[in-house]
Amino acid sequence: MKSEIQPPTIFAALLVLSAALHCTYPTRQVAEPPWAFVGVLLIGFGVVLNLWADSLFKRCGTTVKPQEIPTALIVSGPFRISRHPMYLGMATILLGEAVVLGSLAGLLFPLIFAGLMEALFMPREEKMLEEAFGEEYLDYRRRVRRWI
Repeated sequence: MKSEIQPPTIFAALLVLSAALHCTYPTRQVAEPPWAFVGVLLIGFGVVLNLWADSLFKRCGTTVKPQEIPTALIVSGPFRISRHPMYLGMATILLGEAVVLGSLAGLLFPLIFAGLMEALFMPREEKMLEEAFGEEYLDYRRRVRRWI
């Protein structure tokens, strides 16, 4: 079986790279305390969003892995506002890190993450969902935006 880099690995790598870039090549500070602490709220929101979405996957007994065929279409909880709340949560954590660090360069990393998810994972996942759930998924897709 071919091993593929998964979204959490990309997220973790970007999280580390953002902090490393900030420490190695500090750039212009765009947020300072107390405003930088807003980033803690963003990180907390992202963590809660990921845990909530993950718990729904487990409760419904379907896969969280983007390369596997889902067995349930989840449209409740955070899936009411985003078709990809886990990716939204990870991007929010990266944004929160940039705000906490106050680093202008750090603001690139949530954008890089979102771009990679848009290019590498979302189209394939959405195609599999359409194939698995047909019109039910198409109706959901019409009602709910990809990100927010």
